[in-house]
Amino acid sequence: MAFLPPEGELTIGFAHAAYQLGDEFATRGRAARSFEVRSLDELRERAPEADVLVVSGLWRNDLLPHLPKLRFIQSISAGTDQFDKAAIAAAGIRLASAQGGNMRAVAEHAMSLILGLTRQIHFARDNQAKPYWRPMIGDRARREDELGGKTLVIVGLGQIGLRLAKLASAFDMRVIGVRRSAEPQPHVEAVIHPGKLAEAVAGADFVALTCPLTPETEGLIDARILSAMKPSAFLINVARGRVVDEAALIEALGKGTIAGAGLDCVHEEPLPAASPLWSLPQVIVTPHSAGETRAYEGNVVDILLDNLDRLARGETVLRNQIV
Repeated sequence: MAFLPPEGELTIGFAHAAYQLGDEFATRGRAARSFEVRSLDELRERAPEADVLVVSGLWRNDLLPHLPKLRFIQSISAGTDQFDKAAIAAAGIRLASAQGGNMRAVAEHAMSLILGLTRQIHFARDNQAKPYWRPMIGDRARREDELGGKTLVIVGLGQIGLRLAKLASAFDMRVIGVRRSAEPQPHVEAVIHPGKLAEAVAGADFVALTCPLTPETEGLIDARILSAMKPSAFLINVARGRVVDEAALIEALGKGTIAGAGLDCVHEEPLPAASPLWSLPQVIVTPHSAGETRAYEGNVVDILLDNLDRLARGETVLRNQIV
């Protein structure tokens, strides 16, 4: 028996608050039926119709018992920590991520945060709103800086981390990678085991997080690691909020333990209005938008169609397979 119904009998549900995935799918000339929902309530109502769900942030694990037809979940994001993988496997459902779909966008966003902090673009934007024309600065320590010769430590050398390494090398930065495998990588001077993370960050001007959220990486950047960083160093997080001990980060920023941070992800999203991160002048916060790109819908649908074709051919290995 085929894992999925024939394409003409297949129903695909697209669930995302903003992305136009259904519209993109409609341009591909495929025979499968589809629907698109924008909210959790709509997803709960329509999801039982689906053989395939394309979903990430709207997913809730309590949906599983109510999805009798579901055979395959294509995550819209590279991260899959929101999915109960054991329960999905036990239900006989396959799961794949969208890893690589936003690799360029996230790496470029990380680089933009590095550049923004270095050139103090956030201060200039604040001054523009006042309006205030800042005079030239006599104190060298308070001036904008240059990236050439600076050291970037990248925690996580997957596709995003390696792309960031390539971008950083174009700015003549020295790049150190942190990951379990010590295999040499292009544009990376050295690869250090996570067990020596404190040693790695001690010499960094920037520490960029591009790793997945796992039990091993949750809370990885804690008070001990932050205290090991130089007072002139910056933290860049385009991974997941819970990779960082947020209370420890806020304390470190308040005390000047590190110089600042560029954060695309935080513990609670949207970031609560009462969070000190909003008002810390040395912090740039973006709304988990690193992966957003005009090409994203096309990239995700490309991965989805590749996996649907694999399943139709009876293949057992998916692109970006999780379950």
